Amino acid sequence: MARVRNKKKKVFMKPVVKKNQPSVDHITGNKIPKSFVFSRGKLPGPLRQLQMDLRKLMLPHTALNLKEKKRNNLKDFLNVAGPMGVTHFLILSKTATAPFLRVGRTPQGPTLTFKINEYSLAVDIAQSQLRPRCPQDLFKNPPLVKLSSCQRIVLLNYNKDTKLIDFRHYSIRLQPVGVSRRIRKIVQNHQVPDLRNLQDVSDFVTKAGYGSESEADDETATVTLASDLGRINKASTKSAVKLQEIGPRMTLQLIKIEEGLCSGGVIFSEYGNSDGKKKQDKEDTDENEEDMDEDEEDIEEDPEGEAED
Repeated sequence: MARVRNKKKKVFMKPVVKKNQPSVDHITGNKIPKSFVFSRGKLPGPLRQLQMDLRKLMLPHTALNLKEKKRNNLKDFLNVAGPMGVTHFLILSKTATAPFLRVGRTPQGPTLTFKINEYSLAVDIAQSQLRPRCPQDLFKNPPLVKLSSCQRIVLLNYNKDTKLIDFRHYSIRLQPVGVSRRIRKIVQNHQVPDLRNLQDVSDFVTKAGYGSESEADDETATVTLASDLGRINKASTKSAVKLQEIGPRMTLQLIKIEEGLCSGGVIFSEYGNSDGKKKQDKEDTDENEEDMDEDEEDIEEDPEGEAED
């Protein structure tokens, strides 16, 4: 009897192609800004957590797992920023008086320096709420005002009297106007309600405490949808816009604007021509000189947190 030879079938495996993030906004046509959030100098524990909160806030167009070394200077970050398409730096630092946040445009500036008067971490905001809301897919899209895909938003409020800027980060929910909370839960969660103590299903809708419950719907906080969003928000219907803070929260004061990236001529200074301005400029200049004199080192980047070009 002839021996039957087993033929091994070749298994074809489709290569995994990493999906690249778009570099241009398909609505405005502008280049999508990408960022690095890092620190200069040693930060205490709460400010380190604030740095991680800011990285999470800037997702998905930021390096979430950016690895820093003590001897990395500003030139090292610039060398990596160019090939990766990074357009902005958010730099945290701490002096003996207060923490500071610098926002710079790469590669040639300008740079805005803010003093952080007060701040609260995202975990502090969540602990202060009865029902904190922060779903896993909340950070898949940037915090931009585009109702069809936006799930969160960053709001800035400038007070002319105090010259302070309130920085707030909210999640966005849409709820149909005129639909009770119980009905919304049935549609959203696919859960069958407990009707054992009711004579008819209509009692669930009309009985006091169920269908008669009303929520104050402010006309100024409602929108008319152009398309369906989810299971209960239908096109051409009014939906109430609900905001819930998710943090971080900061109170900022603009101190200085420089022409270059953490250097160059001073366009604006809160200290004016006083001695305080000269002292502040000297401290920043000395810090920048120390950064540039240090040896360059490679910046390690976790592939999962890499800002894609």
